[in-house]
Order: sequence, then C-alpha cells, then structure tokens
Amino acid sequence: MAIATSLQSSPNCSPTLPTISLPLLKTHQPLYLPHPSIPFKFDLNLVSNDALTISPTLEAASPASPALEAAMAGENGVKRNWTFGLEERRRRRRKRRKELEGREIGEVVEVPLILSVKPGRFTRKQEAELCMCIQEGARIEVVRRRIAEACMHEPSLKQLASATGMSMRSIDIILSNARKSQEIINHAYRGLVSSIAICYEGKGLSLQDLIQVGSMGLLRGAAKYDPKRGCKLSTYVYWWIRQAITRALANHSRVIRLPENVLSMLAKITEAKNILSNRLQRSPTHDEIAEFLDVQVSTVRRIIERSTPPISLDQVVVTEDGSLKLQDIISGPDEWNPETIFKKQLIKQEVEKLLNTLSERESYILRLRYGLDGITPKSCEEIGRMFNLSRERIRQINGSALTKLRQTSIADDLKLLYFS
Repeated sequence: MAIATSLQSSPNCSPTLPTISLPLLKTHQPLYLPHPSIPFKFDLNLVSNDALTISPTLEAASPASPALEAAMAGENGVKRNWTFGLEERRRRRRKRRKELEGREIGEVVEVPLILSVKPGRFTRKQEAELCMCIQEGARIEVVRRRIAEACMHEPSLKQLASATGMSMRSIDIILSNARKSQEIINHAYRGLVSSIAICYEGKGLSLQDLIQVGSMGLLRGAAKYDPKRGCKLSTYVYWWIRQAITRALANHSRVIRLPENVLSMLAKITEAKNILSNRLQRSPTHDEIAEFLDVQVSTVRRIIERSTPPISLDQVVVTEDGSLKLQDIISGPDEWNPETIFKKQLIKQEVEKLLNTLSERESYILRLRYGLDGITPKSCEEIGRMFNLSRERIRQINGSALTKLRQTSIADDLKLLYFS
C-alpha cells in the first residue's frame, strides 16, 4: 500500500505536475512538515483533507522493519558500530602496561621483534627500546656464562629456557633483538667512535684497533644506559668510549704495562712540559713541572723515569769502528764469569754436606723453608700441613736444626767460602 500525494504548482504556474507515489514507511512518529515561513518552489498538498492518511494496517505493523533498518544503516546496508576496535585497543594497552610494570620490578618478559630503525638520529623512545633489547640480551648472556662454567660446556637453548623460566622462542627473540640492536647502534654511532679514536691516534695503537675498542665501549655503555637519568645516549656512551680507549692504551701500548693512574699523571706532566716550554722558551726542570702541577718533585721524577721506553739490545749503534749492536758493547752480569760460576758450585756442595749432618726430616724442612733446591720458599703453616704438624712445631724443628748446623765445623768453612 502506498500513500498518494499530489503536487500542484503555485497559482502563478499554469501546468499541473503529475502525481508522485512515495514508498511505504512503517513508523509511529509523526511526519514533520517544513515551517510555512520557509519558501519553497512547490506547495505540498495531501490527497485526503490536506492530511497524511495512514492505513490501520500500518499502525499495527512492527516498528522493527527491515526496510527502516536498511535506510538507517546506509546505502551499503552495513550497520555502523561506533565501538569497533575499542576492546582490542584496551587489551593491547593493558598488555603494554603489564610489560612495563614487569620491567620495573626486574621480571623477564617476552619482547617482540623490533621494527627496522633507520640509522641516524634516534628519538628518546627508540634509544630506550634499543638499549633495553641489549640489556635483556646481556642478562641472558650472564645466565649462559654461569651455566657454561658450571657444566664445562656451552648450554643448549632448552637449558637456558629452564634456567630463566622462559620459553625457547622468547629467548631466541631476545637474542635476535640484542644482536640487531647492537648492529644498529654500532652503525649509527660509528662517527662518534671515530672522532674520539682520532684524538688518541699515534699513542701506541693503530686507528683500527682504537675504533674497535671504542665500539666495544659503546656497546658496554648502551647496556648500562638508563633513559630515566635524562641524558641522551650519545652523551652517556661518550665517557664509556673514552674509558675503553684509555684502558686499551694502558694495557697494550707499552711493552711494560703502567698503571692507569701513572698514565694519567704522565699525560698531565707531558701537557705541563709543553706549556712551560712555550712560556719559558726552554725545557722546564722537574721542580718547575712539580710547581705547575702542585705535586711533589719526587713524584714527577719517578714517573718520568718509569715511563722511559725500553731499549732493545739488537739496536744498532754507529761507532768509529763501524756498526755494532748494544749487546756486543754492554758487558754481561758478573754471574757469567767462570770464577763466579765455580764458586757457586763449591758453595752448593758445602751446603749439601752440611744438610747431610741432620736427620732426614730436619733436612727436608730446611730445604722447604728456605727453598734450597730451587723451589719457592714455604711458610711454617704450609710445611705443617704437609707434615700434619702445627706451625709452632715446625718453627721449633727449624730452630733446633739451625742450632745444630752452627755447631759444626763445616759451617765455618762455608762462611769463609761465601764471604771471600
């Protein structure tokens, strides 16, 4: 059934428009007409007594009409759901909050694969994510080393999972993230490492070695970085890179290693020497350097003497007779003389005769106590553990044996031979 309406033109217009049939609408709401003050081109006149006639069948119809629902849904016929995806977003937000709470209390949680980050300037969030992946990989590495030391072999992935209380897939993801984060940070901050390494070039290590050591310091600093401190990653790792390079120079740049505090004082002395040389137009003395640095003169003299590099005996020296090596010019120690060697052999024979006058236990204790057979001298406590005796008893046996040796005539002959 349809509602018939008739549209007629205004009195000014002579033609009459045809009748239009509107579609059937099932509703209980009244049909609101536009306000009469609003001008329209056409006037709306209803067929029966200028009113809308609705059949009783329409009034009894159900308000939940499929046609009405389709009209409200839209042209595509899909009902709009304004809460679509809200529960999913809430679930992801709760999961993310739970992970952050777990990290704060030190729990090990699963980390998804990180997205690809372009090398260059990172945001604070990207720096924190990369360093967090490296830190979690370092925790797994600590567990791996502990298991390897206990079992004397490399642990399997299953053993790592049981030791950390995580799944094997989670450990694999964490290790993969740690390796990828190290590569990204290494590639992004290689310019910073190179600029610091160039400042230490020519001090005992090549530039490639300095860059390699600086990269290790970079990763060590990234593993200890805490974004809550408020500084950027580049500011924090700068000092770790410098520390790694200076320690490498202290350990590997010299044949005879110097302590780190001596190296730092040596650098200050060198800098003070350059400043005073430009100011005084001559080489400064030890007293002037000590006064400039506000340290003792003996400290300056001792550090300068100990920092002198060793000289090789194969170094060639040009003389009037030609080129000679230092080992051909410098005389050897006195122990190489035939007289000294023969004298030592006689003293050794006399000591053997002197020890044979004692009992076997007393002789063995004296040999252990003074290292007469070329062994390291031992304390009374160590000898007592070997003989299952107390330290005081070993000291008494040692004293009585020495008293017996002083009373023999062989001791007098040994004194004459040793002090002659």
